[in-house]
Amino acid sequence: MKRFVHLWIFLLLGTISVLAAADVVSAEEKSALIELYGNTNGDNWTRSWDLNKPISTWQGVLLNGGHVVELNLFNNNLSGTIPESIGSLQHLRSLNLGFNQITGVLPEGITELRQLRVLKLEMNRIKGEIPKAIGSLRSLTEFSVFNNFLSGAIPESIGDIKTLQILNLSSNNLNGQIPVSLGALKDLKKLGLFENNLEGSIPNQVGNLTQLQELVLANNRLGGAIPDGFAQLSSLKILQIQNNRFDSFSGLDNMKTDQMLVFDTDDTKMNRFKNINLQQGRSRMADTKFVDDDDNE
Repeated sequence: MKRFVHLWIFLLLGTISVLAAADVVSAEEKSALIELYGNTNGDNWTRSWDLNKPISTWQGVLLNGGHVVELNLFNNNLSGTIPESIGSLQHLRSLNLGFNQITGVLPEGITELRQLRVLKLEMNRIKGEIPKAIGSLRSLTEFSVFNNFLSGAIPESIGDIKTLQILNLSSNNLNGQIPVSLGALKDLKKLGLFENNLEGSIPNQVGNLTQLQELVLANNRLGGAIPDGFAQLSSLKILQIQNNRFDSFSGLDNMKTDQMLVFDTDDTKMNRFKNINLQQGRSRMADTKFVDDDDNE
């Protein structure tokens, strides 16, 4: 009997040790979380943190191997700014702060999150420029910051994120030209640049994005001719380029249209696409932006 009791105590202590170890994170990572809490009015979050309880109990924080690997505070009434110390969460793979009231600028510290795969900051009030070093996030598959107040040019370095599959910068105040470097994103499936102040011609290199399923460029100041490279977009199902300043649509002539679900353009020769289910008005990316597939609350 004593032997059984000793074994039970040993197993219990072992279990407690494992659970305790799983909750231990570095002082630097814990400090970064607490600073984010303080900077974004944590006491008034919809689902707040009890800072006196283990980090593993904090809403939206996922730990693995003693590190913070996921931070999901989607639609949680965050207000205030993202601290520079966010860059201390070096093991973070997913950061979702979408649908809040976050202000300020994107801190350069975000570009230090080299293991980050998902970065979602949509539907906030973030201003300023996208950090020029954003291309250092070489593991990123999704970057979504639609419906903020971002300004300036789209950094050329985005073309360095070869793993990117979803890029949505719609509904901001971005200007300048579409970077030629976007043509290097061979795995890109969704590109949303809807409703900005982009100008100049669409780079012909966009035709290299053969995996692209959605291309939404509507409501900008883009001009020139539609590139002939559009004919190579064989996977495209949604194309919206209306409300721009194009002077030639001949680049659309050789596009395959049998797979198209949405096709919006100011081309007066729309009869070429009479079998397509045309959807005039706002882009699909804009229409669906109030739904977050990752939110399980």
